[in-house]
Amino acid sequence: MTVTSSNKKSIFNRPEKPYVHPYFGGIVLGIVLFLAFFLTGNGLGSSGATSRIDAAIVDVVSPSHVDNTPYLLKMAGGDKNPLDDWIVPVFFGALFGGFASGFFNGRLKFMTTKGPNISNRTRWLMAFLGGVIFLYGARMARGCTSGQALSGGATLAAGSWAIMFAIFGGAYATAYFVRKFWL
Repeated sequence: MTVTSSNKKSIFNRPEKPYVHPYFGGIVLGIVLFLAFFLTGNGLGSSGATSRIDAAIVDVVSPSHVDNTPYLLKMAGGDKNPLDDWIVPVFFGALFGGFASGFFNGRLKFMTTKGPNISNRTRWLMAFLGGVIFLYGARMARGCTSGQALSGGATLAAGSWAIMFAIFGGAYATAYFVRKFWL
């Protein structure tokens, strides 16, 4: 759905612009993904960066825990800097790009998107819990939807296609039980 209402204003008092056409956005995303593979040899993704940021925080707070945890040791053990990886700038670039897009298109505002039968607090709690569960699952699947669907799907990796069918199937199965929050 395209939002074209010009009377909505962002926190910077900028009029809201319509969204980019989805086919054009898909073409741009495909070009960005191709350039990522071509220039860096890696695809796109995000969950690996959040794991590295977490490892950096744990390394500051408790370096001995990092040295005794095999998962964290691969990223931050000894003199390794967990933030010294290609995916960290991609993560912050996507975060900054999202804010820049919101600013320039008049969509940077504080709002909670929810159905009429749910409170803001419950919506935020459900969003947080869903995000934690999804991030955990993304790490178990060795990649988030960006890494699996875009990068893995583009390379025709069978595991990426399988995990995306599982994600969509799980979402459809869960939708029946949480639809009351949106109706």
